[in-house]
Amino acid sequence: MSDQIRVSGIKAFGYHGVLPHEATEGQDFIVDLVVTLDLSAVSLSDDLQETINYADLAQIAHDNIVGERVQLIERLAGRIAEEISSAYSHITSVSVTVHKPHAPVTVDFEDISVTITR
Repeated sequence: MSDQIRVSGIKAFGYHGVLPHEATEGQDFIVDLVVTLDLSAVSLSDDLQETINYADLAQIAHDNIVGERVQLIERLAGRIAEEISSAYSHITSVSVTVHKPHAPVTVDFEDISVTITR
């Protein structure tokens, strides 16, 4: 099944990172979600109970960004993917991209991100 729910650009302030100043100063993180599942029933019924509320997906990502600190955005992405997978057994896959646009890198860059698919 290739039906998807996408939620892009979930932005929140968190304290994730390896460097000491990242733990004290924090920075913005942005998360994009792609959830694959069968939407054939809800496309006919128009019933919210037969799908996944995208507000709930966004809240999971937000809560993880502002929640417990991790060092690596790989872990942050994995934690979000794990929580979504556990909460919604009827999904086929979840893809989580965590962007760290202000990563402490000494060269000019547009974006740094990690994508995990489960």
